[in-house]
Amino acid sequence: MTPDPITDIRRPTSTHRLSAIIGAVIAAALVALWILGWYWSREPAVPEPTVVAAEAVVGDTTTATLMRVAGTLMDKPGGYLSNDILPPGVWLDNMPNWEFGVLVQVRDLARALRNDFSRSQSHSVEDPDLAIAEPQFNFDSESWLFPPSEGEYRQGIRALERYRARLTDPQQADAQFYARTDNLRNYLAITEKRLGDLSERLSASTGAVRVNTDLAGDAEARRATERPAEQYIRTPWMQIDDVFYEARGASWALLQFLRAMETDFAPVLERKNAQLSMRQIIRELEQAQQPLRSPVILNGSGYGMLANHSLVLSSYLSRAHGAIIDLRELLEKG
Repeated sequence: MTPDPITDIRRPTSTHRLSAIIGAVIAAALVALWILGWYWSREPAVPEPTVVAAEAVVGDTTTATLMRVAGTLMDKPGGYLSNDILPPGVWLDNMPNWEFGVLVQVRDLARALRNDFSRSQSHSVEDPDLAIAEPQFNFDSESWLFPPSEGEYRQGIRALERYRARLTDPQQADAQFYARTDNLRNYLAITEKRLGDLSERLSASTGAVRVNTDLAGDAEARRATERPAEQYIRTPWMQIDDVFYEARGASWALLQFLRAMETDFAPVLERKNAQLSMRQIIRELEQAQQPLRSPVILNGSGYGMLANHSLVLSSYLSRAHGAIIDLRELLEKG
């Protein structure tokens, strides 16, 4: 019997079947990686405020919150992604920018703990565990090997654990947390600058002409190099979502830190009649953490048909920034 050439052509060969199987496996793997990347890119929810016992040691709430926030960087879905070199982590950019925003706030509070909160005077001896924790959190955020960033940050968390254990042990008076007006004011000065920077970068998403006010208010002030009286500032299009998620991460961490300080510095705030001022800052940061309902960060014009998520977030951070300035001035008054 003579073979039918048409039938032979249509009959799938083993090579064709193997190619189809490989193609299906690759497609399935890509879909799985996309789903995994989407899951890893979800922002952690803001924990509910912790109910603190009346007999809690001053400073314990702030220290525990710093440990929890730093631990979230490593323990959230996908773990720490900023130093990933394999898919899907290497393809993601929103979550690494969110992580960096959180990390900057962790570094600021760790430095404040080491230099201000744990020391009674400028010439007092620094706490040995905080002297370890602070530089550990300042390790390169993108190091993936020899050593990886996660290992360094976990060492910082362990140092905080040792400090907290001594802080809450009445038999060890060498570990201290001083909830004083000047300490809180110094920390707020740092957060004021951080929020001001983030707010400016967010609002530059659509571009704006800014008047140079570098030397305003001081007739004798000088600067290293001359700058134009007006500058056109605009965040590059490819960096708009990066700035947005960095600001989201920063506000996520700062919200928790200020809630903790609202507890540890309650007598200071009450004495200065500043509880409502602190509450207003916290309220603005809570609004900044509203769920994002869009799959992408929109960058419409200020009065255009499309939303501009950067401007919305900037408005919340700007109000928080202004409230921090008011609170610092209130704390400075007698």
